[in-house]
Order: sequence, then C-alpha cells, then structure tokens
Amino acid sequence: MVDSAYAESQLPLDTASPNEAASLDSIVRTEEMLQRPSRPPEPEKENSALAALVIALADSPSTILQTLADKVLEVLRADSAGLSLLTKDGKQFYWAAIAGAWQPHLGGGTPRNFGPCGDVLDRDIAMLFTHWELRYPYLGAALPLAEEGLLVPFFVNGKSVGTIWAIAHSAERKFDAEDLRVLQSMGRFASAAYQTVESIEVLKLEVAAREKAEASLQDLADNLEEQVHIRTEELRFSEDRWKRIFENSAVGISVVDLKGRFVMANSAYQRMVGFTENELREKTYLDVILPDFQPLNIALMTELLDGRREQFNIEKQCRRKDGRLIWVRNNVSFLPGADGAPRNIMSIVEDISERKAAEESLQHTQARLSHAAKVATAAELSASIAHELNQPLSGIITNANTCLRMLDAEPPNVHGALETARRTIRDGNRASEVIRRLRALFSNSTLAIENVDLNEATREVIALSSSRLKKDRVVLQAELANGVPQVTGNRVQLQQVILNLLQNASDAMSAVDDRPRQLVVRTERDEDDGVRLSVQDTGVGFDPAAATQLFDAFYTTKNDGMGVGLSVSRSIIEGHRGRLWATPNEGPGATFSFYIPGRLKDVPSDLSHAARTFAQDSAARNS
Repeated sequence: MVDSAYAESQLPLDTASPNEAASLDSIVRTEEMLQRPSRPPEPEKENSALAALVIALADSPSTILQTLADKVLEVLRADSAGLSLLTKDGKQFYWAAIAGAWQPHLGGGTPRNFGPCGDVLDRDIAMLFTHWELRYPYLGAALPLAEEGLLVPFFVNGKSVGTIWAIAHSAERKFDAEDLRVLQSMGRFASAAYQTVESIEVLKLEVAAREKAEASLQDLADNLEEQVHIRTEELRFSEDRWKRIFENSAVGISVVDLKGRFVMANSAYQRMVGFTENELREKTYLDVILPDFQPLNIALMTELLDGRREQFNIEKQCRRKDGRLIWVRNNVSFLPGADGAPRNIMSIVEDISERKAAEESLQHTQARLSHAAKVATAAELSASIAHELNQPLSGIITNANTCLRMLDAEPPNVHGALETARRTIRDGNRASEVIRRLRALFSNSTLAIENVDLNEATREVIALSSSRLKKDRVVLQAELANGVPQVTGNRVQLQQVILNLLQNASDAMSAVDDRPRQLVVRTERDEDDGVRLSVQDTGVGFDPAAATQLFDAFYTTKNDGMGVGLSVSRSIIEGHRGRLWATPNEGPGATFSFYIPGRLKDVPSDLSHAARTFAQDSAARNS
C-alpha cells in the first residue's frame, strides 16, 4: 500500500453522498457483458504482453506498474487503463499508474467507501460499470467521461490491495467475456508487480542506509578494497532479492534449453506439477505432458526453433508427480541471452483445470436442456403425430379388409388382391417413414453431421407440423429459395430449431383474432455462401427492451412455457458456427432468423470431431 500523503485526490470527492446518487444496480452491466458476443482471442498480442511484463519485471522494476497499465491498454484496445492501490490507512484508492486518455489524472483517486474500486473489493468480483458518474458524481470531473469501465480486484497474500481497470470512452467499444478473461490474467500479474514495487521501496531504504554507512567508512578510512567489497555484497543482495520476487510470482514460469530439458522453474510451477526443481532438471517438457498432446507440442516447438514462429500458446493435459491430471495453458517464447541471441525457451503456465471442469459441466447442462426441449416438443406435437400416423394406418386396415374380400370371392380376384396388397405396403412404408422422422427428431443418440439441404429439412418439419398449424388456424406460406447451398451440420438438431421457431410463432398468434394468423418461412442465400432461414409471424411481438433476454435459459413470456427452447436453439446454431437473432416487424409480430455458413468440403463423422476441427481452424488463423 502507498502512503496517504501520496494519495491527495485531484477530484472533488465531497460533491455527492450515497443517499443522493443513483443505485449501484442501475450502473452495473456485468451480466449483460457476459451475454455479448466475444471477440476472438489474440494469443500473439497477449503472449507478447506477458513476455514484455516478465522482462520488465527483471530489467525495469521501478516502472513495472506503468508498463502493466500500458499493456492492458494495448491488449484490451481500451481508451484508458490503470491500477488503483489502497493507501496505508485504507481510506482511499490511489491511481498509481494510468495509460491512455486518463493519463493526466495520474495521482488522483477515489474514496474506499464510495466508489467503483470499493464496490469491486467489497464483492471480491470483477464488475462492469456504465456511466459511473451517475452514482459517483465526483467522477464527472475525470474527463473524458467513461462509457464503460471494467474492474478486476487483485490480492497479495490473501489481502485486497487494489484493482486493475480498463475504460472505454466511446459507445462503439463494448467489453466482452474475452476482455474479462484477459484482464483477470493481467490482474494475477498485478500481484507480482505490486510486490515488486514494495520491494523496490524497501531496497531503496536498505541501499540508502548502506550508502550512509559507506560514506561514514570512507570518512574513517579511504580504503578502496573495502569499498569494492561493500559494492559486491550490495549487488549480491540485490540479485537475491530479485530471485525471491521471481520465485514468488503468482503464475508458473519454467525455462527449458533448446533441447527441451528443464533449466529452472519457479515455486508456482513446481507446486503445479508436484516436482521439485532438481527433479525437473532430470526431465524434458515432454515427460510431464500426456502422449496425446505431444505431437502438437513438438510441432509447435519445431516451428519456434526454425524461426517460423516467434511464440505460441497451447492448452494441454499434464500428469503431476502424484499421478493426478491437470489442464494447463502455456504461453511459450524465446528467452534471449545477454547477447540477444536465443539461449532458452520460457513458458508462462496457468492452471486451467477449474475452467475446463466448468466447461464440461456447462456442456452437460446444455445437453440436458436440449433433451428437455425435445421432450416438451414431443408432448406439444402429440396431436400432429397421431394425425400423421392415423392416415396410413387407416389405409392399411381398409386395404387389408378389401384384400380379404377379394380373396374370399368366387373365383378369387387375385389381381385386385395383389394391387390392394401393394397399396397396403405403400401405406405401411408411409407410417414407417413418419416413425423414422419422429425417432430421429426426438432421439438422444450420437449427433452425426453431414451436408444438409435446409430447404428439404424445412419441408419435413412443415409436414410434421401441418396438423397443429391447421388446428390453430395458422396460414403457413413457404418461400424457399431455389439454389441455396448446402450447410454442414446435424440435420436433426437443425430441424429441432426450425420446429421450435414454428411452434413459437404459432403460440405468439394464439390470441390474435383481428387479423389473419399469417406465418412465413423463408430461406435465402446469405454472405459467404451461407444460408439464412427466417420465420415471420403476425403475433403479439416482443418488447424491444427484453430483446437481450429472449435467448436466456428459463426466460419465457408464456404462462406455461419452460424457457429453454430459444436458449437451446441458440446453443445449437452457435455450435454450427452460426448466429440466431430476433427483430420486431414493421407491422405486427416478429421475425426470428438464423444464419448457417456454407458446407465444409470435408465433412467429419461426428459433431464432437467437427467442434475440434473448427477450434483447430480458429487456432490456426489466430497463430
């Protein structure tokens, strides 16, 4: 913490009280941020920033906080960025480092008990604010005003010491979940940087004391050899202190030579893998990772050594000394020697096991929601299913009775009986096809992907829904464009989305009696050889203010709705690399649309393989 004397705020902190200000909930947009589409990761920029911070930590520790603010500004593409530290008395936050438009406010601050930084530390969570001057009017003097401010707390030895933050001054810049992840990663580094700053202050005092002793000694005896000895001890003391700072870093750091053998590893990395530094020096980096990840790691390392890459990142599983498996994310780059030439390879290592477990849990939850939506859809379609099956079954019974009468005649009408039997087989095949479509739509089997004709898939869903739509007095008009390209995906899942949109449109018109219940299903070619499908109704529409909630799980406007249909539909479409959205009509009703990219040349055999392929393609593009 910094001394209170250095935290004289340049802002008029007494211009408002909590009782006169807007509520905290009215300016917090954290949940909204998590629902926004995320920008793609920028691993090269992030890795470069982290590597620069590690080097700055060793080479220029006195400016590490400002370097950290500069890198947050760069990586998050923010308009302003900085760090706020608590004063020793704990009453104020001191703006210790600022980059960007707010740089002139360096040295300012906010009160601990009434300000955004205090809100973040009180709740121990990251928070996104918008127009915080509405609650904290003294921030209105900090120009330019903040459109959005994203704050992340950081701690040292379990004790809160401040926040790291990024600000957008324009409404065009909106922070998202990827920005939050990167800022949290920077926040972990901020802990090490803070310890560095404190160590510098202590070291300055120690150096000043030693210099005073040297001056006294020189006054007593002008002994050059003694002076050299004192300076040597001072250098050794400084080197030891920096080594301790490296060892206490919050992130794991390991160094291997150009052959892949461990040279050194800090305490955080040793705790992560369970091996001591001496044990690691007997191993290569391949000895601690699972065989499945070794080929990719070797290939990336080869490209680094050949000069085809300056750095790379990889997520992989490692086996600890005790046999337990962990997931880690490595940021890998060269560590130059004194002459600037590559001497070793440095990895900044983050344990992401908890994140991977959360992702797996989310996937399981989404699968259960999807199955629940299927079951609910099956119940709603029971009348249509009965109608679809009743027609061919009635035909089978009629034809069978006719066939018996023809065979009982004297003489038997064999030719007529054969024709009747053929019609029986035809109706039996019709019933079998209905059952096949229903089993495909509502089964919970492996999700194979293929090249899908969206027009054909839509016609099958319309046929399945026609009975219910007629019962609900809905007039359906299909405008399926000719020549639309095929898309790559799971046919059953895409039909589930179409079926859900048709049913929602029908439900939205159930209370409409003053105009025709018109439903239009339209397909058309979209950008990049993709296909757009739209379902337009003349129902009651939706409140534009609730547009962002329509696709949230368990949000529903129906009295008997589950609130999972649109949420599951969005997950399915995003899993197909597409997007799903809703827009109000110029007249009554609303239009729900989704876009799917054109088909891939090589179709994987299952959906999980496809997901991995898409992820690898994305990683290759970002490399």
